[in-house]
Amino acid sequence: MNILLVGSGGREHALAWKIAASPLVRRLVAAPGNPGMAAQAELRNVSATDVEGLVALAREIAADLVVIGPESSVAAGLGDAVVAAGIPCFGPSAQAGQLESSKAFTKAFCDRYGLPTSAYAVCGSAAEARAALPRFQPPYVIKADGLAAGKGVVIAATREEAEAAIDDAFGGRFGAAGARVVLEEFLEGEIGSLFALCDGKDSMVFGWAQDHKRAFDGEQGPNTGGMGTYSPAPVFTPELVEQVRTRLVEPAFAGIAADGAPYRGVLFVELMATRDGPKLVEFNVRFGDPECQVLMLRLESDIVPYLLACAQGRLAGMPAPTWRDESAVCVVMAARGYPEKPAAGGAINGADADFGADTVVLHAGTKRDEAGQLRASGGRVLNACARGATLREARDRAYAAVDAIDFPDGFCRRDIGWRALV
Repeated sequence: MNILLVGSGGREHALAWKIAASPLVRRLVAAPGNPGMAAQAELRNVSATDVEGLVALAREIAADLVVIGPESSVAAGLGDAVVAAGIPCFGPSAQAGQLESSKAFTKAFCDRYGLPTSAYAVCGSAAEARAALPRFQPPYVIKADGLAAGKGVVIAATREEAEAAIDDAFGGRFGAAGARVVLEEFLEGEIGSLFALCDGKDSMVFGWAQDHKRAFDGEQGPNTGGMGTYSPAPVFTPELVEQVRTRLVEPAFAGIAADGAPYRGVLFVELMATRDGPKLVEFNVRFGDPECQVLMLRLESDIVPYLLACAQGRLAGMPAPTWRDESAVCVVMAARGYPEKPAAGGAINGADADFGADTVVLHAGTKRDEAGQLRASGGRVLNACARGATLREARDRAYAAVDAIDFPDGFCRRDIGWRALV
């Protein structure tokens, strides 16, 4: 098979690492890719949102499958264009992608189809949002309606902080994504990430993990796109997985199909396990980042048949995936100043070393300069990922890789997986 993988982050490097291991793959091309992905794929400098250019590239390489990594590609309509070109595509349509691209859409969708979620208010101006604040109790949750690269959420401890966050959003902090904001009830419980595949009709659960959103140890600092993750997570008991499947996953797939946009691809369900059962925090229309990284390390099955089955409507005939009986941990190495103002261009050495069979360093935001020096080019820069017989062993291996990499402008959290180790 010839496969085109779209994207350039840590999630896409994890997918490239796993896809390249498949005996079914003859040629893997990544667009635009990143320096680390060059070990698994041919890199082509086509933007993840250049729909016309990506369709042309898929035709050029005679792609048997296009795999969409980032949400920006979904929102740009890449899935629609690839399918219209007659090429199998793992990734939903732009209409189905509204489950991530608009939080207001998703809240109304939950109301329409009875999915459990938090109370909310959609506001089109700062004045409207300020007026809605008394309907909620602190801490206040303020979200940009549109795509904000995982950084559009503020949890404010006080009314003053909430009002400042509202003013920031409508003042342009998130660009067009902040043209509307969604205020939400703060949910008490333990957060988790569950993934499910769908081929437009049939679906299956496809793993779970737990993420760390705050920038600093002890769940302190601003929300980020994710500072690390681990799998499996103890919060996902068999009972919780079944509740998420029946109360959130299957109703979501049925609802979006009833809306005229059958879902093909992976749905990321971020949920809060509350005393009243799981409640939706948000949907994402792609594999999580950095959740994908630990899923790929634990996945024993060849991923390619599942990707292709989703694209071709054949998921019902697929067996349940097989997972390694091991834990996996991903530690994000971010650029100093992330998420607000990450330092760009910092030199990195040692990331390409051989860390052993159970450890892999994935690139998330890197580039090479003209001299070949690896440098930071994003907020989240590297992912140190490892497997182990226990969570502690996996974590120790991941941090050993972190400590072996010379990245003076970088930082990471030192407590990934703490909930499962206390």
